[in-house]
Amino acid sequence: MPTTCALCRRVVPGERIDDPQAIQDHHLRPERRAESPTVTLCRPCHDQIHAVFSNAELREEYDTIDALQEADRLADYLDWIRGTDKLDIQVETSGRLRDGR
Repeated sequence: MPTTCALCRRVVPGERIDDPQAIQDHHLRPERRAESPTVTLCRPCHDQIHAVFSNAELREEYDTIDALQEADRLADYLDWIRGTDKLDIQVETSGRLRDGR
């Protein structure tokens, strides 16, 4: 059964979901998992979100899929990922996040 990523809107065909990590649940309010709504994301989108946003930013500013889709920091990534069928990508934590830890 195909699954659609809530962020990039790519459809992941059922036969590509043999990998249990290809599709992941993202908690829209990290650190409050018990009460946090979740959205279904492909692995690259989930990895990218956590590479460019801190949990505090996600909780305070990007706690909806609409806010994430409109985020300037994800614009170039979303343009790129929508043109590929990759489910594995190399993601590097942003310098801004690394420096803030």
